[in-house]
Amino acid sequence: MTLVLDGPAQIGGQPLFPPLRLTLREGEWLTLLGPSGVGKTTLLRLIGGLPVGAEFTGRITGRRPVALMAQDPGLMPWATVAANITLGSKLRGEAPDRVRLAEVLERTGLAPHAARRPGQLSGGQRQRVALARVLMEDRPLVLLDEPFSALDVGLRLKMQDLAAELLRGRTVMMISHDPGEAARLSDRICLMSPAGLEDIAAPAGPGPRAPDAPEVLACAHVLLTRLVALA
Repeated sequence: MTLVLDGPAQIGGQPLFPPLRLTLREGEWLTLLGPSGVGKTTLLRLIGGLPVGAEFTGRITGRRPVALMAQDPGLMPWATVAANITLGSKLRGEAPDRVRLAEVLERTGLAPHAARRPGQLSGGQRQRVALARVLMEDRPLVLLDEPFSALDVGLRLKMQDLAAELLRGRTVMMISHDPGEAARLSDRICLMSPAGLEDIAAPAGPGPRAPDAPEVLACAHVLLTRLVALA
Protein backbone atom coordinates (compact mmCIF):
# COMPACT_ATOMS: atom_id res chain seq x y z
CA MET A 1 0.00 0.00 0.00
CA THR A 2 1.26 3.48 -0.88
CA LEU A 3 1.04 6.25 1.72
CA VAL A 4 0.61 9.81 0.44
CA LEU A 5 0.79 13.07 2.40
CA ASP A 6 -0.51 16.08 0.51
CA GLY A 7 -0.82 19.62 1.85
CA PRO A 8 0.73 22.48 3.87
CA ALA A 9 1.37 23.06 7.57
CA GLN A 10 1.62 26.18 9.70
CA ILE A 11 2.46 27.21 13.26
CA GLY A 12 0.72 30.18 14.83
CA GLY A 13 -0.56 31.30 11.46
CA GLN A 14 2.94 31.23 9.93
CA PRO A 15 3.83 28.68 7.21
CA LEU A 16 6.00 25.77 8.38
CA PHE A 17 6.11 24.08 5.00
CA PRO A 18 4.28 24.89 1.75
CA PRO A 19 1.81 22.57 0.01
CA LEU A 20 3.79 19.46 -0.80
CA ARG A 21 3.24 15.87 -1.78
CA LEU A 22 5.24 13.05 -0.23
CA THR A 23 4.76 9.44 -1.33
CA LEU A 24 5.95 6.41 0.61
CA ARG A 25 5.94 3.25 -1.47
CA GLU A 26 5.66 -0.17 0.08
CA GLY A 27 8.99 -1.81 0.91
CA GLU A 28 10.98 1.34 0.18
CA TRP A 29 13.57 3.14 2.33
CA LEU A 30 13.10 6.90 1.98
CA THR A 31 15.51 9.34 3.62
CA LEU A 32 14.55 12.96 4.23
CA LEU A 33 17.30 15.56 4.58
CA GLY A 34 17.23 19.34 4.92
CA PRO A 35 18.19 22.29 7.11
CA SER A 36 16.76 22.69 10.60
CA GLY A 37 13.39 24.33 10.96
CA VAL A 38 11.80 23.29 7.65
CA GLY A 39 9.43 20.75 9.25
CA LYS A 40 11.12 17.38 8.71
CA THR A 41 10.18 15.97 12.11
CA THR A 42 6.68 17.42 11.85
CA LEU A 43 6.29 15.65 8.51
CA LEU A 44 7.48 12.37 9.98
CA ARG A 45 5.17 12.66 12.98
CA LEU A 46 2.20 13.51 10.78
CA ILE A 47 2.82 10.37 8.76
CA GLY A 48 3.01 8.39 11.99
CA GLY A 49 -0.21 9.86 13.36
CA LEU A 50 1.76 11.34 16.27
CA PRO A 51 1.09 14.68 18.02
CA VAL A 52 2.63 17.75 16.37
CA GLY A 53 2.79 21.41 17.30
CA ALA A 54 1.62 22.49 13.86
CA GLU A 55 -1.68 22.73 12.00
CA PHE A 56 -1.78 20.49 8.93
CA THR A 57 -4.54 21.37 6.47
CA GLY A 58 -3.97 18.65 3.90
CA ARG A 59 -4.72 14.95 3.87
CA ILE A 60 -2.92 11.67 4.39
CA THR A 61 -4.05 8.52 2.61
CA GLY A 62 -2.86 4.96 3.05
CA ARG A 63 -1.83 5.45 6.68
CA ARG A 64 -0.77 2.28 8.46
CA PRO A 65 0.47 1.18 11.91
CA VAL A 66 3.97 2.50 12.67
CA ALA A 67 6.96 1.91 14.91
CA LEU A 68 9.32 4.76 15.77
CA MET A 69 13.05 4.75 16.52
CA ALA A 70 14.52 8.10 17.54
CA GLN A 71 18.01 9.43 18.25
CA ASP A 72 17.44 8.90 21.97
CA PRO A 73 16.78 5.18 22.54
CA GLY A 74 14.19 6.16 25.18
CA LEU A 75 14.88 3.16 27.39
CA MET A 76 13.43 2.75 30.87
CA PRO A 77 16.54 2.68 33.13
CA TRP A 78 14.95 0.44 35.77
CA ALA A 79 13.75 -2.18 33.25
CA THR A 80 15.71 -5.05 31.75
CA VAL A 81 16.56 -5.27 28.08
CA ALA A 82 13.74 -7.78 27.58
CA ALA A 83 11.26 -5.54 29.40
CA ASN A 84 12.29 -2.51 27.34
CA ILE A 85 11.84 -4.43 24.10
CA THR A 86 8.33 -5.56 25.09
CA LEU A 87 7.29 -2.16 26.47
CA GLY A 88 4.74 -1.58 23.70
CA SER A 89 2.69 -4.68 24.48
CA LYS A 90 2.76 -3.91 28.21
CA LEU A 91 1.50 -0.37 27.64
CA ARG A 92 -1.37 -1.84 25.63
CA GLY A 93 -2.16 -4.30 28.42
CA GLU A 94 -1.17 -7.28 26.31
CA ALA A 95 0.95 -10.29 27.22
CA PRO A 96 4.30 -10.14 25.39
CA ASP A 97 4.87 -12.74 22.69
CA ARG A 98 7.75 -14.66 24.28
CA VAL A 99 8.51 -16.65 21.13
CA ARG A 100 8.86 -13.46 19.10
CA LEU A 101 10.91 -11.85 21.87
CA ALA A 102 13.40 -14.72 21.78
CA GLU A 103 13.66 -14.37 18.00
CA VAL A 104 14.20 -10.59 18.17
CA LEU A 105 16.82 -10.93 20.90
CA GLU A 106 18.69 -13.46 18.79
CA ARG A 107 18.50 -11.42 15.56
CA THR A 108 19.82 -8.29 17.24
CA GLY A 109 22.55 -10.10 19.18
CA LEU A 110 21.02 -9.10 22.52
CA ALA A 111 20.14 -12.56 23.86
CA PRO A 112 23.13 -12.62 26.27
CA HIS A 113 22.05 -9.22 27.64
CA ALA A 114 18.31 -9.83 28.07
CA ALA A 115 18.43 -9.55 31.88
CA ARG A 116 20.68 -6.48 31.98
CA ARG A 117 19.54 -2.90 32.46
CA PRO A 118 20.40 0.05 30.19
CA GLY A 119 23.07 1.36 32.57
CA GLN A 120 25.01 -1.87 32.06
CA LEU A 121 25.06 -1.53 28.26
CA SER A 122 27.27 0.29 25.80
CA GLY A 123 25.86 3.03 23.56
CA GLY A 124 25.65 0.65 20.63
CA GLN A 125 23.87 -1.98 22.70
CA ARG A 126 21.29 0.59 23.82
CA GLN A 127 20.65 1.50 20.18
CA ARG A 128 20.23 -2.21 19.45
CA VAL A 129 17.57 -2.38 22.16
CA ALA A 130 15.73 0.51 20.51
CA LEU A 131 15.93 -1.27 17.14
CA ALA A 132 14.80 -4.53 18.75
CA ARG A 133 11.75 -2.74 20.18
CA VAL A 134 10.86 -1.59 16.65
CA LEU A 135 11.16 -5.18 15.39
CA MET A 136 9.10 -6.47 18.32
CA GLU A 137 6.25 -4.17 17.33
CA ASP A 138 6.31 -5.74 13.85
CA ARG A 139 4.75 -2.75 12.07
CA PRO A 140 4.69 -2.37 8.28
CA LEU A 141 5.93 1.25 8.48
CA VAL A 142 9.05 2.21 10.44
CA LEU A 143 9.93 5.85 11.19
CA LEU A 144 13.55 6.63 12.04
CA ASP A 145 14.27 10.11 13.44
CA GLU A 146 18.07 10.53 13.31
CA PRO A 147 18.53 7.14 15.00
CA PHE A 148 22.31 6.87 14.58
CA SER A 149 23.53 10.47 14.87
CA ALA A 150 24.70 10.15 18.49
CA LEU A 151 27.04 7.25 17.69
CA ASP A 152 30.70 7.41 16.69
CA VAL A 153 31.52 6.72 13.05
CA GLY A 154 32.46 3.05 13.32
CA LEU A 155 29.46 2.13 15.49
CA ARG A 156 27.17 4.23 13.32
CA LEU A 157 28.15 2.21 10.24
CA LYS A 158 27.55 -1.07 12.08
CA MET A 159 24.12 0.06 13.28
CA GLN A 160 23.21 1.25 9.78
CA ASP A 161 24.14 -2.17 8.40
CA LEU A 162 22.11 -3.94 11.10
CA ALA A 163 19.06 -1.74 10.54
CA ALA A 164 19.25 -2.23 6.77
CA GLU A 165 19.41 -5.99 7.25
CA LEU A 166 16.63 -6.29 9.82
CA LEU A 167 14.24 -3.77 8.24
CA ARG A 168 14.59 -5.04 4.67
CA GLY A 169 11.20 -5.35 3.01
CA ARG A 170 9.49 -2.88 5.33
CA THR A 171 8.54 0.66 4.43
CA VAL A 172 11.05 2.96 6.13
CA MET A 173 11.15 6.74 6.40
CA MET A 174 14.29 8.18 7.99
CA ILE A 175 15.26 11.74 8.87
CA SER A 176 19.00 12.33 8.64
CA HIS A 177 21.51 15.17 8.53
CA ASP A 178 24.24 12.85 7.19
CA PRO A 179 24.56 12.80 3.36
CA GLY A 180 26.74 9.68 3.50
CA GLU A 181 24.16 7.84 5.57
CA ALA A 182 21.41 8.75 3.13
CA ALA A 183 23.52 7.71 0.15
CA ARG A 184 24.38 4.27 1.52
CA LEU A 185 20.96 3.27 2.89
CA SER A 186 18.24 4.85 0.75
CA ASP A 187 16.13 3.67 -2.14
CA ARG A 188 14.88 7.26 -2.45
CA ILE A 189 16.19 10.56 -1.11
CA CYS A 190 14.17 13.74 -0.64
CA LEU A 191 15.67 17.11 0.18
CA MET A 192 13.30 19.34 2.18
CA SER A 193 13.66 23.12 2.05
CA PRO A 194 11.39 26.12 2.64
CA ALA A 195 10.35 25.72 -1.01
CA GLY A 196 9.17 22.11 -0.52
CA LEU A 197 10.55 18.71 -1.51
CA GLU A 198 13.18 17.87 -4.12
CA ASP A 199 13.98 14.31 -5.21
CA ILE A 200 17.70 13.49 -5.34
CA ALA A 201 18.69 10.31 -7.16
CA ALA A 202 19.97 7.56 -4.86
CA PRO A 203 22.71 5.16 -5.98
CA ALA A 204 21.53 2.09 -7.84
CA GLY A 205 21.09 -1.22 -6.05
CA PRO A 206 19.96 -2.12 -2.55
CA GLY A 207 21.45 -0.77 0.66
CA PRO A 208 23.51 -0.88 2.68
CA ARG A 209 26.16 0.17 0.20
CA ALA A 210 29.86 0.42 1.02
CA PRO A 211 30.52 3.86 2.55
CA ASP A 212 33.48 4.42 0.21
CA ALA A 213 31.82 3.16 -2.98
CA PRO A 214 32.25 5.74 -5.78
CA GLU A 215 28.50 6.02 -6.35
CA VAL A 216 27.89 6.60 -2.62
CA LEU A 217 30.57 9.28 -2.44
CA ALA A 218 29.21 10.97 -5.57
CA CYS A 219 25.66 11.01 -4.21
CA ALA A 220 26.84 12.27 -0.80
CA HIS A 221 28.73 15.08 -2.55
CA VAL A 222 25.59 16.15 -4.43
CA LEU A 223 23.58 16.13 -1.19
CA LEU A 224 26.24 18.05 0.72
CA THR A 225 26.44 20.68 -2.01
CA ARG A 226 22.66 21.16 -1.96
CA LEU A 227 22.56 21.32 1.85
CA VAL A 228 25.34 23.92 1.95
CA ALA A 229 23.43 26.01 -0.60
CA LEU A 230 20.36 25.94 1.66
CA ALA A 231 22.24 26.81 4.86
